[in-house]
Amino acid sequence: MRSCFARVSFAIAMGVFATSLSSQDAYAQAAGLPDLSVSIGGSELASGNSVASSLKILLLLTVLSFAPAMILCMTCFTRISVVLGMTRTAIGTSSLPPNTVITGLSLFLTIAIMGPVFQKSYDAGVKPYLDGQMDQSQALIKASAPLKEFLVRHAREKDLALFLQITKSEFPKDPNDVPFFVAVPGFILSELNTAFQIGFLIALPFLVLDMVVSSVLTSMSMITLPPVVISLPLKLMLFVIVDGWHLIISSLVKTYQV
Repeated sequence: MRSCFARVSFAIAMGVFATSLSSQDAYAQAAGLPDLSVSIGGSELASGNSVASSLKILLLLTVLSFAPAMILCMTCFTRISVVLGMTRTAIGTSSLPPNTVITGLSLFLTIAIMGPVFQKSYDAGVKPYLDGQMDQSQALIKASAPLKEFLVRHAREKDLALFLQITKSEFPKDPNDVPFFVAVPGFILSELNTAFQIGFLIALPFLVLDMVVSSVLTSMSMITLPPVVISLPLKLMLFVIVDGWHLIISSLVKTYQV
């Protein structure tokens, strides 16, 4: 909500600023004052290409506004955050570690895992475009190719086939020909499926421990004592003994290195 309000406020401020500039220009012409022009990035804006430059800036701001959605849907952030959240729930600590810690850890792990993919995109498309060796369309195709390859490689074939059927697209012969609007949802669906499988395997031993503690308390006629009072310290002790966080993080990273 704050980011949306900030973007709206920025747009309003820019509109007021532009209106004030136009009014000052008209007043300067009427009063015979010398002309004053402001140019950004050389003489491009002053040479009649201001509309094209404004569209480029608008497109850049639009892409930046979609950056959080791109991180959620086109990286390994979803799998990592879901697994860490389910691990916290399985242990029984609903607020520890807090959401900010889980989100931050997931974000930095995402950067570490996706680093080679981003580097390939930069070397293939962004750097040649900045050096003036290719135009925008070629740079976009080259830069998006490593990312699409990552999405298709970690998506299940049945999920890709499902969205190909939903979008009524032709089945490509080459996996690299899968369109982005099919690769992204197929990747997300595969990530959710894998994350829940990993979460089930993590929660299973804690569930067994809860059942054992509950059975022991029932056999001892200690019905009024909540089983979580006894099972929580045992689960924490078990998790610390096996070095649970290190084991989970290393296993998650290895799933993307296969």
